[in-house]
Amino acid sequence: MLYQAYQNQSDVMSPLRLLAQGASAALWSSQPEAGVLRKLSASMDVFSRLRLTHSRPAYGIHSVTIGEQAFAVTEEVVLRLPFGTLLRFRKEGASDLPYQPPVLLVAPLSGHFATLLRETAKTLLQDHDVYITDWHNARDVSLAHGAFALDDYIDHMIRFTQTIGPGTHVVAVCQPCVAALAAAAIMAEDDDLAQPRSLTLMAGPVDCRVNPTEVNKLAVSKPIAWFEKNLISHVPLPHKGYMRRVYPGFVQVSAFLSMNLDRHKQSFRDMYQHLANGEVDKANVIRLFYDEYLAVNDLPAEFYLETVEKVFQTYDLPLGKLQYRGRTVNPGAIRRTALMTVEGERDDICAVGQTVAAQDLCTGIRPHMKTHHVQTGVGHYGVFSGKRWNQLIYPRVRDMIHASVG
Repeated sequence: MLYQAYQNQSDVMSPLRLLAQGASAALWSSQPEAGVLRKLSASMDVFSRLRLTHSRPAYGIHSVTIGEQAFAVTEEVVLRLPFGTLLRFRKEGASDLPYQPPVLLVAPLSGHFATLLRETAKTLLQDHDVYITDWHNARDVSLAHGAFALDDYIDHMIRFTQTIGPGTHVVAVCQPCVAALAAAAIMAEDDDLAQPRSLTLMAGPVDCRVNPTEVNKLAVSKPIAWFEKNLISHVPLPHKGYMRRVYPGFVQVSAFLSMNLDRHKQSFRDMYQHLANGEVDKANVIRLFYDEYLAVNDLPAEFYLETVEKVFQTYDLPLGKLQYRGRTVNPGAIRRTALMTVEGERDDICAVGQTVAAQDLCTGIRPHMKTHHVQTGVGHYGVFSGKRWNQLIYPRVRDMIHASVG
């Protein structure tokens, strides 16, 4: 019922927003200097953007500069599966560059698309051959493809890494840190030739018992049955995944918005004011952010519920209880993979201490192959985007990866 009500509301409002978008453009082009008309255009533009979208935005990575030379970047589908695609950002004409290690960038499946990591990917492209886990919207996946649970996510990590081949370095951001660590452990235990050469875990909930945040407290405030009853919906018509059980992306993003509602309201006020003043470049900065932030990705219900229960409620990985296909995941089996953990001092989603917990779990990795970094002055998103990511965190990640080549 929840998803159907949302769909009905979206169907009703969509024509009005399209009309407002067209009217805004017409008013702006006809009278760009007229104060009253420009304010009317600005208000219509803001109204048209106060909505959620459900299609992946473009990555928009068209080129990367290495040294003084620019290289064109094209997207290459390496492996397409029903729930996710292994996507490569191929640098054209870069065969003469020094060796660039392959990196699998593991994106969260938590309400947004993998494009949330476009800046992370573009920065990594300077020195690496970059692949990304491009997760599909579950509402667009037919029921014929079956369920997608935490085991399936780990399967994807293993298969993607094997597809890239030996010498791959894995960089996991936020939620998938648990799955990436589990995949590395399984591959190590199986003596898989493609097991990662290095594993970087960034701002991920490895052990949520440490410094619990409001997000962690919310996860344990209700039994898992409550989450299933109140937050899981069936995909309505006309979507390909009709009747698939999902945790709707609009529920997750609405929760994120409510955590900082005043800030988001002010952002839209600022966008209106910039447009009314003719400051298009300033308005576009806000537009681009919300085009990404309000693009939502539905999660398969099985994956969402198992993640809430096993990662945030029962702490299966740090307690040595996490199961994968009937096998107990043993991070101590990892021996040949270098490990780096990265945390943000002001992270209010995944607090300091939760990610570095992986260091103690990986007892088989020698101390000189372990690295930890806490970045001062950054919150959750600052760990993988923004000035401090580019100038302070990335160089450490790059150096660790390149030191692990060979």
